[in-house]
Amino acid sequence: MFPALVRKTWRDDRRALVGWAAGVASFTVIYTSFYSQFQGAAELKQDALPQGMLDFLGIADMISPAGYLQATIFSLIGPLLVLMCAVTLTARTIARPEEDGGMELLLANPLSRTAFAGQRLAATGGAITVVAAIPTILLLIIVPRVGMDIALSNVAAAGVGLIALVWCFTGIAFVAGAATGRRGTVLAVTGVLAVTTYMANAMGAMSDGWHWMRWLSPFHYFIGTDPLHTGWHPAHLLTLVAVGAVTTVVGVFVFDRRDVGV
Repeated sequence: MFPALVRKTWRDDRRALVGWAAGVASFTVIYTSFYSQFQGAAELKQDALPQGMLDFLGIADMISPAGYLQATIFSLIGPLLVLMCAVTLTARTIARPEEDGGMELLLANPLSRTAFAGQRLAATGGAITVVAAIPTILLLIIVPRVGMDIALSNVAAAGVGLIALVWCFTGIAFVAGAATGRRGTVLAVTGVLAVTTYMANAMGAMSDGWHWMRWLSPFHYFIGTDPLHTGWHPAHLLTLVAVGAVTTVVGVFVFDRRDVGV
């Protein structure tokens, strides 16, 4: 049986969770199902985008199954959707009840601040993980059905990388909320970091002189190794998980020592 606070968090967020899950699932199914129609015009689609744009998006090609999945699911829109879900829900763990004036009432329960923050984040993190796993689950079912010639283990590697990326930014969003208690700050800090690090990875891929910037970007550890072609890269996945874990611990520590409502 899950703790009461975990169950309450899921109840409070259930509508948002259903909406995000449905949106991510629809996006994945629609784009993946288009592959058979896309094949007939593959050369046209490839020529429609300049090479510089493909390099910026980190897409090797749009003709192969791996290139198509990277371009449609794992390059920009897919990560954007799940990261928006993660940041929005994480902002509710600490920042929303504090801004709404309900934090003092929640903390009046017989729970330490550490336990409160841990249970709130555990509930939100579990829900976010389920949403982030939806593309992988659906792709493992759809890819063989639409005739994509790609190893399912590589699809799983990219999918797990997406989950690890979400954990990384969830930790960042959590520490921002735990330190400030402001949803606007959570959205601003995490959004700026996401855009900045995405650009760093893209610029590093386009220029040898800026290649070092890629190592500063979580997106490089997620998709920079091209897992749809090359498979699993455990060290990169663990790096993302480690960033998420460290920022989570820091967030709990900061929240435990901060004057709530100040």
